[in-house]
Amino acid sequence: MARAVSSNRKLLNTLIAWTIGLIIFFPILWTILTSFKTEAQAIADPPIFFFFDWTTENYSVVQERSNYMRFLWNSIIIAGVSTILGLIIAIPAAWSMAFVPSKRTKDILLWMLSTKMLPAVGVLYPIYLIFIQLGILDTRIGLIVVVMLINLPIIVWMLYTYFKEIPGEILEASRMDGASLKDEILYVLAPMAVPGIASTLLLNFILAWNEAFWTLNLTAAKAAPLTAFIASYSSPEGLFFAKLSAASTMAIAPILILGWFSQKQLVRGLTFGAVK
Repeated sequence: MARAVSSNRKLLNTLIAWTIGLIIFFPILWTILTSFKTEAQAIADPPIFFFFDWTTENYSVVQERSNYMRFLWNSIIIAGVSTILGLIIAIPAAWSMAFVPSKRTKDILLWMLSTKMLPAVGVLYPIYLIFIQLGILDTRIGLIVVVMLINLPIIVWMLYTYFKEIPGEILEASRMDGASLKDEILYVLAPMAVPGIASTLLLNFILAWNEAFWTLNLTAAKAAPLTAFIASYSSPEGLFFAKLSAASTMAIAPILILGWFSQKQLVRGLTFGAVK
């Protein structure tokens, strides 16, 4: 009887998980399907699901109209460099908070997290003026700095959580063996926290890749990433849903592929330290 109840509960949990997964994936599936429709089919009422005349014309038009590779390269540089710089800054910060805490450590962590609750539009104007004065408006350097700073609280919080699961006695032993601070972080702490660091890197790379507000307001043409590439298909003449869907599919495809191949590492890192 107990085995049957357990089996039914497992089946129910599986069905719930699949249902939630399909609900989350449906907008992506609809976007991909719409990218293969004509503009008339894309706005048809009632909506056309699978039974339509498939076409790749939208992808051809998008590639002819825009330099997709330039937008892609900008996204890779901005997301990659901002994530790496964030890790370089966050690892020592998280180490100090996890292993050399002060009475204000928790307050500092909460203050850092509270900055994520600040409406971005509230600081857009001063940052815009600062960028103009520094001459970094519409540059990769400017976007790298901004994206790194807005994601830094999340990076520090995640690494702090992972580092707290590592016994401090191991680091004390390395100090007794003569390890310097740099050696302690690079050769003792970092190898033990590889799953947590890897998941932090992946998650923040995705956040940086998807950042839209700052990339749309601080770029025009030179440093525009894929988020600006998508936004370019919204015009005063109206929305071209099929072409917009094609541009969106081309923009999300790289990050979807990355997420698919790194999902095991991501899950492993997110559950790092959950069971002792």
